[in-house]
Amino acid sequence: MPATPTNPLRVGLRQERVISPQCLVIFGASGDLTHRKLIPALFELFRQRRLPSEFAVLGCARRPWSDEEFRQRMEEALAEEVKQHKSAWQQFASCLFYEPVDLQSDDDVVRLGTRLEAIDRLKATRSNRTFYLSVSPAFYGSGSRALAKAGLLADPSRSRLVIEKPFGTDYSSAQQLNRVVLGCGQEQQIFRIDHYLGKETVQNILVLRFANAIFEPIWNRNYIANVQITAAETVGVEERAGYYETSGALRDMVQNHLTQMLALTAMEAPGHFDPESMRNEKAKVLQAARLANEVEPWKCCVRGQYSRGGSHAKPMPGYREEPGVNPNSTTETYVAMKLFIDNWRWQGVPFYLRTGKRLPKRLSEVVLTFRKAPVQLFDAAGGSPTANQLVLRIQPDEGAGFVFDVKAPGSGMRSRPVDMHFSYDESFGEPSDEGYVRLLADAMLGDPTLFTRSDEVEAAWRLYTPLLELIEDAPSQLPVHNYEAGTWGPSAADNLLADDGLMWRRP
Repeated sequence: MPATPTNPLRVGLRQERVISPQCLVIFGASGDLTHRKLIPALFELFRQRRLPSEFAVLGCARRPWSDEEFRQRMEEALAEEVKQHKSAWQQFASCLFYEPVDLQSDDDVVRLGTRLEAIDRLKATRSNRTFYLSVSPAFYGSGSRALAKAGLLADPSRSRLVIEKPFGTDYSSAQQLNRVVLGCGQEQQIFRIDHYLGKETVQNILVLRFANAIFEPIWNRNYIANVQITAAETVGVEERAGYYETSGALRDMVQNHLTQMLALTAMEAPGHFDPESMRNEKAKVLQAARLANEVEPWKCCVRGQYSRGGSHAKPMPGYREEPGVNPNSTTETYVAMKLFIDNWRWQGVPFYLRTGKRLPKRLSEVVLTFRKAPVQLFDAAGGSPTANQLVLRIQPDEGAGFVFDVKAPGSGMRSRPVDMHFSYDESFGEPSDEGYVRLLADAMLGDPTLFTRSDEVEAAWRLYTPLLELIEDAPSQLPVHNYEAGTWGPSAADNLLADDGLMWRRP
């Protein structure tokens, strides 16, 4: 499949792995995720020459589109990229096909199998198939059963199943969904996707820790005072009110994205860099994690909801004013909480997690704050000494920063903090790949390292079960605090840290 890579340097720096002849089947192909993320990611892989010549994409949805109509709609969705890479798009578009399929219809799924056999013959994909369930979570179980019943998951060496988040809505539903899915295929075939794990800077947490001898000896409770993990969004609920009203920030962000960053930050070094060794260590962290106050969980968690804010020139509606939102909604758009990890490395070190919509800045980061020097020999220019901090920036300015004290200019001996920065863009010449690029490639390669295993999913849900039960059974004990859109959340979240003599880092 001839195509010119976007940048030879990028291809040279990347450790290439060869994807086998493949047909990627996307259920929910008429949906938002497909044209915003999946097809752009596949087109990027194509332009980087990382897809095999024997490759096809089969879009599936209930709409009665033809192959040509599917290609046209994807071209419209990627208008800017197509304009810049017209020749590459024409080659890529020839690999796009479409089949109207309702996963609830046995006849449709049987017809799908017939179409896949035809594509195998046309594109020589050798019956290697990756099925991507970009559908409503309500259909994950039934969709898996339909594929298994039609025999499309029978060969674990040739078929894979990718399932989007959220995987369940609580501990019991996650267990039930795992039973269903694992009754349809083996664990090695199941790829539970969390796009945060596809980000270079999330993976860089592992390299930073385990490839540099300077960090690992101090990556523990003896030197680290606390850890803050933040995922902030400037946008509101946008078009997702139907989903968000039933999930809220706790289910939408904390249980998966923030918890995965927690696991990578806190895990032990695996014996080998292979999928199961990695996932074993992540699972151990989540099994050792607990809410800071399990008896009274409302004391270690704060929920918030954005109200009207902004300016006269650019007003921002409150969450309850968004289209499709219940005007009396108590769904949280902000969560802050305190956790502990009960193991030898982290005993007694508080982990603070927060996420929210309509915050002042879009960013995701992990901040490790080190213990202060035991004796302060120098006066601090700012009035009080600054603790060293290692800041791992996940997005948008991917990289890392280290805050440490130096001598302030002048005749005295006063210290002041400075930042030392590493930027992916500056160091490697261009931005890193979007998360779905890496994860789609890994799924087609059959590499589950960056995907979540069944026990990880269940451990994460079990960790937050006391909070979910409290919201369901006694919501008055865990009330929703209002915060103005465009601010850093409710004051109660600041108090959560103030009680420990700390403050949230304000980027």
